[in-house]
Amino acid sequence: MKTIFMGTPDFAVGTLEALVEAGHEITLVVTQPDRPKGRGHAMQYPPVKEAALAHHLQVYQPERIRDEEAVRVLEAAEAEVIVVVAFGQLIPGEILRMKRYGCINVHGSLLPKYRGAAPIQWAVINGERESGVTTMQMDEGLDTGDILLKTVVPLDEKETGGSLFERLADAGARLCVETLRRLQQGDLQPQPQGEATTAYASMLNREMGRIDWTKDAASIERLIRGLNPWPSASTTCRGRTMKIWAAEPRPAERSGGVCGEILAVTKDALLVQTGDGVLAVRELQMEGRKRMDAGAFLRGFAVEPGTVLGDAGI
Repeated sequence: MKTIFMGTPDFAVGTLEALVEAGHEITLVVTQPDRPKGRGHAMQYPPVKEAALAHHLQVYQPERIRDEEAVRVLEAAEAEVIVVVAFGQLIPGEILRMKRYGCINVHGSLLPKYRGAAPIQWAVINGERESGVTTMQMDEGLDTGDILLKTVVPLDEKETGGSLFERLADAGARLCVETLRRLQQGDLQPQPQGEATTAYASMLNREMGRIDWTKDAASIERLIRGLNPWPSASTTCRGRTMKIWAAEPRPAERSGGVCGEILAVTKDALLVQTGDGVLAVRELQMEGRKRMDAGAFLRGFAVEPGTVLGDAGI
C-alpha cells in the first residue's frame, strides 16, 4: 500500500521499519524539524528521519503541519493512507480526510484509557497490571477516534517507563502492519471509544520527578520506575540532587522517623521512611557522579542514619 508515514521519536521507528519490511511503499516521511541537543547545541536529526534516510526515503520536516505549504505537500504525495505514530503535532481535519483510508494512528495504551502525551509512563506510575497498543482511525479530537485493533501487553513487576516503551513500540509495529493488511481486505470493524475511563495522560516534566516522601512507599517506587529513564525521580541529600533509579517498597515496616529520613544503612540499600512504609533504595546517582548500586555508592559516600532527604533535610 502506498503510505505517508508521520512520526518523530524512537517509539515510531519500529513501525516505519516494519512497514518497509512488509512491502508497503513509503512515498513520504513527515517528521519534526531538526533540533539542537546536548551541551554543544549541535543540530540533531529526529530518530524517524535517521531511519528514513537509511532506507533512502523522502523526508519532509514542516515547522507546522497545519500550514498551507505542508498541506499542499501531503496532498501532492501519492498515498492511500497516512500512518501517524507519535508525530508531536495535532493533525488538521483536511489532512485527516485527505487520503482514501484517512489517518491511522498507533497509540501506546488500551484506549480509551490514557489518552494523551505520556500513556506509557502513566500506566507504570498508576500501577496498571496491563497496558498495550491501539490502532485507531484518527478524528479531530485528541486520541478519540474509532478503535481498529488492540493488543494487550502485561506489565512486569519491575517494569519501567523505558522497558514498557520498548515493548509497546515492538507491539505497535506489528499491530500497524496487521491493521493495514486488514484495512486493504476490508474486514475491519471500527469501534467508537465512548468516554475515557481514566484521566488524560499529561506530558512529563522534570518537576513531577521530585519525590514527595509523605506519599506511601509503593506509590514512590512506581514513580521511580515510571520516570525511568526520563525525566527520572529525584530528591536532595545535603543540598545535592540525588536521582533514584531503583527501589523496593516495604509497606509493612513502620518507624517513628520523619518522612524522608534514612532509618538505616545496609550493605546494599538505604532504608527511607515514607508516609506509609519504608522504601529500600537500591540504585541511585548523586549529582556529578555515575549511576550505581547502593553498595558501590556507600563505599564512596558516607551517609548516616538520621539524614533526611528532600526539602525537610535542607
